[in-house]
Amino acid sequence: MEQKRVIDAELAIEFESLRPRLTRVAYGILGSLGEAEDVVQEAWLRLERTDTGQIGDLRPWLITVVGRLALDALGSARRRRESYVGEWLPEPLVEEIGEDPTLDESVSTALLVVLERLSPAERTAFLLHDVFDYGYREIAGIVGKSEPNVRQLASRARAHVEQRRPRFQTSRDQRDELARRFFAAAEQGDLAGLEALLAHDVQLTGDGGGKVPALARSLHGRNRVARALLSWAKLGARIPGASLRPVEVNGMPGGLLLDGEGRLVGVWELEIWGGEIQAVNSVVNPEKLAHLGPLADMRALLRETVGRGGAGPRGGSGGAPGGPRGTDGSGGAPGGVTSSDTTPR
Repeated sequence: MEQKRVIDAELAIEFESLRPRLTRVAYGILGSLGEAEDVVQEAWLRLERTDTGQIGDLRPWLITVVGRLALDALGSARRRRESYVGEWLPEPLVEEIGEDPTLDESVSTALLVVLERLSPAERTAFLLHDVFDYGYREIAGIVGKSEPNVRQLASRARAHVEQRRPRFQTSRDQRDELARRFFAAAEQGDLAGLEALLAHDVQLTGDGGGKVPALARSLHGRNRVARALLSWAKLGARIPGASLRPVEVNGMPGGLLLDGEGRLVGVWELEIWGGEIQAVNSVVNPEKLAHLGPLADMRALLRETVGRGGAGPRGGSGGAPGGPRGTDGSGGAPGGVTSSDTTPR
């Protein structure tokens, strides 16, 4: 009995050392941290019920179990996303500035959004082989296909990703400097300064999931995006004690918008390549932010900030109650809310 407890303790220690990698694998497949953590926990429960003497090497066994569980979960997740309100973005993964970075392109929002367009088997084959460096034979056992078929799946997925991969990368120092200038320009209301940092075809995406007002459709174009961002920044500045804390979000520069009590309003992420900001992503869906700490009441903040700033006309298709409109026809609210194309209706 004592020997079994020792073995169980050693197993738990080894599992915990592998948990971060297992979670990243599941998150890459699912795009949801909560679902990824559930998958990893289920893998632990299955490990507890398994005769460990028959496992051999624990790491590949766990990767196989996690991969299969995540692949199964992806089917139901895809069905839920078909009825998702507004634009879908993955749950943000956040690291503080100055920490040794553990997040990189393998969990970038840009990559995860591209992977949403692939079949579950293609997505899994590409991630496990190209991102996590697993062999095709191992992957074949996870997706339930032959090794030649897995090679074809990964090849098709790779071609799809490469079509959308930026040609010119930007160093971390360059990214950090661009992010600093971006947030400074937004805070100062510097339209020209903001436009100078944005790519010509920059995209602005907001994810409220129908829980709080957010962009229903992405905005495109340097001038339109810059004006919408300044509208949001002005509204956010009306929140007493509000602050923006720079962080890393899915391996890219970003920020946490906090209210006066330090509660989270939303998360911004800047996708930067080729010396320009190619996309700005804003997640305000409270279900995707809960893992980051206490949340602000978005609707209450909107009522308070609009009351302080004076109500503007409503967008033609809904939006925040009395939300002010930007000069491009877009309204705004802190963290990525709202425009004339807002949800919920």
